[in-house]
Amino acid sequence: MRYNYKYRLDPPEALTETLLYHVDTCRQLYNHVLYKLNEEDDIPKRYKIQGTLPDLKSWWDDLGDVYSKVLQMVVKRVYDNLATLKAQKENGRAVGTLKWKPPREYRSLTYNQSGFKLKNTSGRPVLWLSKIGDIPIQLHRDIPENATIKQVTVKQEPTGEWFATFGIDVEEDAPEKPENPERVVGIDVGILTYAHDTDGTAVESPDFADERERLERSQRSLSRKEHGSNNWEKQRKTVARRHADLKRKRRDFLHKLSNYYAAEYDLVAVEDLDAKGLVELPGNSRNRAGASWGMFLRMLEYKCEREGTHLVSVDPRGTTKECASCGTETDKPLWVREHSCPSCGFKADRDANASWNILSRGLEKVGVGHPESTPVETALPADTPVSAKRVVETGSPSLKERTASAVSE
Repeated sequence: MRYNYKYRLDPPEALTETLLYHVDTCRQLYNHVLYKLNEEDDIPKRYKIQGTLPDLKSWWDDLGDVYSKVLQMVVKRVYDNLATLKAQKENGRAVGTLKWKPPREYRSLTYNQSGFKLKNTSGRPVLWLSKIGDIPIQLHRDIPENATIKQVTVKQEPTGEWFATFGIDVEEDAPEKPENPERVVGIDVGILTYAHDTDGTAVESPDFADERERLERSQRSLSRKEHGSNNWEKQRKTVARRHADLKRKRRDFLHKLSNYYAAEYDLVAVEDLDAKGLVELPGNSRNRAGASWGMFLRMLEYKCEREGTHLVSVDPRGTTKECASCGTETDKPLWVREHSCPSCGFKADRDANASWNILSRGLEKVGVGHPESTPVETALPADTPVSAKRVVETGSPSLKERTASAVSE
């Protein structure tokens, strides 16, 4: 199985300059390859372009200072971007063409298969990179003994910090998914309540109001500085740190929540949401973007694969309108937060009703029967939702106690 492990680097000033030189050389090669491809009527195969790199080195001296596999990955990066652009066009999106990369938009370089090594020098771990040297690294967690490091990507964040992301292959088979899952759950995601599931657990959306206020305050201060001045550059890094802080806290919340569902259940049913399309809809787009539903579903996907849990994506159309008890559809505007069926009289929280419909569709999709308990017996209003601050790692009693109490009631 393939995983990514990210670590902080602490390069001294001399190595920082070397890293920046290598990154900028790769950026110039990226622009050169893109220029050459734009001159071609038919884009040649990637390996043909990679085969021209030795000839380029004969007159482009800077390329000789960079490890050969790193240069090959630059060519691959161009072709990957072209493939992404082509896929978007085929999906009907209005897209332009690839543009040259300015220095601020190209911040990383990749070592693939070789040219790197983790070492221990004088009791301190370092990352050795070919033609760069030993860079101190903060190994805050060990890499599994049965893992093979396949790739290392070194990147400078806008804050100025350097990180190394290791792509590792772990020699283990994914757990088999149970044929007859017993612990099943349906999840409805939203904005006010981030996740409401069929076990009665309602997780509030994390409150990042303070972080956003600090970010906006920093951005206003940056706008008053003279562009390019020392004070402007200092404030730009402050803005970048505010962005990084907000991003880190959001990802931490999503990692812990997705890890809980992947580890606690045999089958997880979710809506097949077009997260990007939802963000582009008019009205409330900021909250939809901040919810990061797409990121949550991607995290849930690979973690369910790792834990041997079924993840089923279902059609989201009508999950809110349809009654989970009898199937009657009832139109409800967004401000109506309770489902009340005019046909059978079933009442429940709007999101709880939707989660039951999601679970029913998920079980039908995998060919598993419906759960023994009906939504009439178990669906509860979200009167005591779990705070986002209490969403902690798997094994914590916070979510488990809330779930157990909801079911027992």
